Amino acid sequence: MAERRGGGGCCPPMDLMRSEPMQLVQLIIPAESAHLTIDYLGELGLVQFKDLNAEKSPFQRTYATQIRRCGEMARKLRFFRDQISRAGLSLPTGSVSEAVLNLDDLEIKLGELEAELVEINANSEKLQRSYNELVEYKLVLQKAGGFFQSAQRSAEAQQREYASSQSAEESLETPLLTDQETVTDPSKQVKLGSISGLVPREKSMAFERIIFRATRGNVFLRQAVVEELVTDPLSGEKVEKNVFVVFFSGERAKNKILKICEAFGANRYPFNEDLSKQAQAITEVSGRLLELKTTIDAGLVHRGNLLQSIGEQFEQWNLLVRREKSIYHTLNMLSFDVTKKCLVAEGWSPIFATKQIQDALQRATYDSNSQVGAIFRVLHTREAPPTYFRTNKVTSAFQEIVDAYGVAKYQEANPGVFTIVTFPFLFAVMFGDWGHGICLLVTTLFLIIRERKYSSEKLGDIMEMTFGGRYVILLMSLFSIYTGLIYNEFFSLPFELFGRSAYACRDASCSEATTVGLIKARDTYPFGVDPAWHGTRSELPFLNSLKMKMSILIGVAQMNLGIILSFCNALFFRNSINVWCQFVPEVIFLNGLFGYLSILIIIKWWTGSQADLYHVMIYMFLGPTDDLGENQLFPGQKTTQIVLVLLALISIPWMLIPKPFLLKLEHDRHHGHSYAPLQDTEESLLVETNQDSHGHGEFEFSEIFVHQLIHTIEFVLGAVSNTASYLRLWALSLAHSELSSVFYEKVLLLAWGFNNVIILIVGIIVFIFATVGVLLVMETLSAFLHALRLHWVEFQNKFYEGDGYKFHPFSFALLNDEED
Repeated sequence: MAERRGGGGCCPPMDLMRSEPMQLVQLIIPAESAHLTIDYLGELGLVQFKDLNAEKSPFQRTYATQIRRCGEMARKLRFFRDQISRAGLSLPTGSVSEAVLNLDDLEIKLGELEAELVEINANSEKLQRSYNELVEYKLVLQKAGGFFQSAQRSAEAQQREYASSQSAEESLETPLLTDQETVTDPSKQVKLGSISGLVPREKSMAFERIIFRATRGNVFLRQAVVEELVTDPLSGEKVEKNVFVVFFSGERAKNKILKICEAFGANRYPFNEDLSKQAQAITEVSGRLLELKTTIDAGLVHRGNLLQSIGEQFEQWNLLVRREKSIYHTLNMLSFDVTKKCLVAEGWSPIFATKQIQDALQRATYDSNSQVGAIFRVLHTREAPPTYFRTNKVTSAFQEIVDAYGVAKYQEANPGVFTIVTFPFLFAVMFGDWGHGICLLVTTLFLIIRERKYSSEKLGDIMEMTFGGRYVILLMSLFSIYTGLIYNEFFSLPFELFGRSAYACRDASCSEATTVGLIKARDTYPFGVDPAWHGTRSELPFLNSLKMKMSILIGVAQMNLGIILSFCNALFFRNSINVWCQFVPEVIFLNGLFGYLSILIIIKWWTGSQADLYHVMIYMFLGPTDDLGENQLFPGQKTTQIVLVLLALISIPWMLIPKPFLLKLEHDRHHGHSYAPLQDTEESLLVETNQDSHGHGEFEFSEIFVHQLIHTIEFVLGAVSNTASYLRLWALSLAHSELSSVFYEKVLLLAWGFNNVIILIVGIIVFIFATVGVLLVMETLSAFLHALRLHWVEFQNKFYEGDGYKFHPFSFALLNDEED
């Protein structure tokens, strides 16, 4: 998550309540100081420029040539970075070695360095290829020479054995083909040729078979395995190969063998059958290999030194190129005056930045020696400004959670302020266990302690998200410890942290601590759930009731907060129609039903009544005049319920009918003027869809009425479904507690019961992995997503439209987060 900063330093959280007041400014900049002005404004990072040349293609804009130059330099820098990475070198961070070059000098230098590096690479590639070919040639000489030496020894042995019986001397020139043939006429002797080389081992069997079939067996082929891997001269990869020698007769067979060698990727090398010449060739090849090795090593040293020198300046050059490219992109958004002597810029900026922008303009005029200063003007417009919240490293992650749903409209109440507290709290209600909370806290503190180190490193996607939300997780862990203390759960175990249990056994027969036999012997346990309730048969119903009712109270409170924020928006935008026709009936409907249910829950807890609240709420509608009997919690309850039901029924047409008519009257009173000042959905819809070029628009009564009907149905049904949705707090909290209890009892205690050290160690390991994998990873993610849904749907839909757009200023500080 990106951390957005503005205005210098941390700001109070309440700065998030409303976005910064914005203004549309116009800058008239002399041409000679335009580049430096945009440079200084980029350093300031508080102006979002508008594109005044949107009708032009990128190639038709004034500074297209400069952008192409910067793009070409960026390509060369990417080439250098790739070469440095392949060489196993690392780029130094924050290195400043020499004076900063201007763009023209840098372009020349990068071109020279690229040409030099390309030439070095080409020479190195040629030398390496020659070296690999000589290595293969040497292997052919060694392995194929072995064939001939072996055959010669065999022939000499046969000569000595059959010397007395042989009538003529046997030729030693073709010892591999010593067969039964004895030719007396030299003119009838067959002259044999040979082809030698290396073939990939995986293709060697097929290679031999194809040659045999193509020549119909009229060849003699020998192969020898090369034990070590051989670097192929063409591909540069290390592969397993075999040395082969093929003896053939005739040009036709030779052509077939050559084509087969080509098809199988076999590298061929010349071979002399003369043993003395073979030894001489091996000596010559070894000498050339030694020379090539020395030359290659010297080239690698030179290349390494060149890349090292490039690496020392790389970050500086890269930053300069990216800055210049962004400056020219921004200049292309500016409009040239007809005289071509000045540029006109328009853009949004926060009002608090006015003085800083004017100072930057004056400084640019002075530093560029311009005779004319830039002109700063504030324009009046009805266009919706961008939304800008000043955040710091703590509040930015919470703002990103809200922005992921939708960016707030300009000056709309921002849920991010309340999300800082409510989001980790709702998470903790579902995740409440102070043992697990401590584990999360330790992990988060580790990330915060190493914050400076991780901020400057490239992290993986998951790690990047976790690190970006470290302060969210910090508050989640602290709230989890708090709710875990309330639930009195430490890895599902209760502890008497705040005193002894209020309950004791009536006699010795209740040693198993079931509720049968327990009596209240002391004062109420001062904080959280009494330890005696854990491990009892009443634990599940009690905690069920506690967490379920608490979920309803939290849900109704947060939904009321959303309606109050809707009221604040209406007051802020001076929208009295929304105050009386939307806020008031919504409050009456929601609190007439579920607010009343919340009050009943609190009264029942306070008085210890056994009233059935399900029965009360159902018959509040089905039988409002029926006698309540034992379900009565306070005097006058029946009358109160009748009044609340009537008010809830009245609030429905109250929400639906008056508002469209009041909007119609207001429209007629203004004689068709635009409703731009009104910041409600209906009015904004009216402006956007029906406004003409003069700021006037038609009033579509049917459209407004249908929209209000949809809103009324949504709110009435949503009040019920949203309240039920908050019961997920109860469900996930109970699931987390039960899972933790299962891992403890069925893994740890079960392993302990075997009285075996090995089984105990295995049980502990399984317990740790289950706790980390399921409860600290999967359950954390599950509770996070459910808390996210409760904020996006149940809370924010009461007041938050989120149809604005972010303030994206031109800032060099954001260059590091952008891709080339």
